[in-house]
Amino acid sequence: MTRILVVEDEQTIAVGLHDGLDLDGYSVEVASDGLTATERALKGGFDLILLDVMLPGKDGFTLCREWREAGLRTPIILLTAKTQEVDKVVGLELGADDYVTKPFSLRELVARIRAVLRRAPTAAPAPQPATVCEFGDVRVDFGRCEAWRKGKKVQLTALEFKLLRAFLAHRGQVLTIDQLMKEVWGSDVFLTDSVVYTHVNNLRAKLEEKPAKPRLLVSVRGVGYRFDG
Repeated sequence: MTRILVVEDEQTIAVGLHDGLDLDGYSVEVASDGLTATERALKGGFDLILLDVMLPGKDGFTLCREWREAGLRTPIILLTAKTQEVDKVVGLELGADDYVTKPFSLRELVARIRAVLRRAPTAAPAPQPATVCEFGDVRVDFGRCEAWRKGKKVQLTALEFKLLRAFLAHRGQVLTIDQLMKEVWGSDVFLTDSVVYTHVNNLRAKLEEKPAKPRLLVSVRGVGYRFDG
């Protein structure tokens, strides 16, 4: 049974999410504050985390960033009342896999959960074709979901590993935004182009010597990206 951690401080919303997802066949636990949520999240065992942004104390953005820095790769969906695109992009840059804007219907939320779980790797990305790849000063072990640059470990999210795999599978080829969306996120997920831009820029920040002047993940104006590693 799929286990979901709901991090929500508003009791009525938390109870509604718990009962609704429970009826839909999910095993649900609820945490109402950042400390409890962190203890449960880092302990592991969850398949997905629903994380409210507007929490007392540490907000959802801060928790998401800290969890990713600690190595947590469990898919995270942000629940937010903020509708500005910049707020959504910030969440994705910090490592979230998706966001749902309040108010939302349970049907929409369940659809988002299923989509995120479908594209999430199980234990590790499938080898394609080799589990260990090296380019420039970067070494990536897809079998262990680990990456290093100049001998120092780099924390990549599950989506960043999938995106990097797609680029490595098409070295030297130009991939359009649509191709990347289908290969990494799936054809049944509706995304804006900015989501792809955000994750590509995140990879550049972690793997490039000079992210502002990338030599590995090269932009092809008006088309998409090419991996030259």
